[in-house]
Amino acid sequence: MPVFQHDIDIPRLSDEALAKWRDIPAAVASDCLGRSQAMQGAIKPVDRSMRIVAQARTVEVMVADNSALHAAVGVCRPGEVLVCDAHAYEDQAIWGGLMTRSAHDKGLAGLVIDGAVRDTDEIIEMGFNVFSRAIVPCGPHKGFGGVIDAPISCGGVVVAPGDLIIGDADGVTVVPFAKLEATFEAAEAILAKEARALESLANGGSLAEVYGVPDITMI
Repeated sequence: MPVFQHDIDIPRLSDEALAKWRDIPAAVASDCLGRSQAMQGAIKPVDRSMRIVAQARTVEVMVADNSALHAAVGVCRPGEVLVCDAHAYEDQAIWGGLMTRSAHDKGLAGLVIDGAVRDTDEIIEMGFNVFSRAIVPCGPHKGFGGVIDAPISCGGVVVAPGDLIIGDADGVTVVPFAKLEATFEAAEAILAKEARALESLANGGSLAEVYGVPDITMI
């Protein structure tokens, strides 16, 4: 079966616009989006030190087949992150060491996959950021096709090409492109409030006071 690619205009962020997000944690971004847009807890970094702040290029594969992922690596631009709907299948890895080398050498920011990967020692050694549902040694099939640059579901969240992906030790949050400005402003406000909370704690205050938790009522 062929691999299909949608012919669409993908919105782009400048390097400067993207750089300002590097200090925004995935948890704070999710809080700013109504405590939503966070992928399911099963989507974890291969190594806790891994971090992604990049725009998405999406790919949907057939179960246990990585043909579309191979094709997607070839069309991605440096700095983009591949986000893959592998249908949450955990028993065959569709990404490994050779694909990591290819993506790393091309300058991709990483991979987020709702499925399985393998060769994790190689992935970590190369410093390539990978977030996956599972790790398993069994490898993939090829030849069953897929779709590139269409809206997908990954870890229970809809992802469109150009959306901002924030991945860290807590997991992955997806910021829709249309909500970037408002989300960033809200995130800055939250981080400022957290800084004030830390200052209050240092001065003997409590988080209950900072966040307005009601007084305890004795019964």
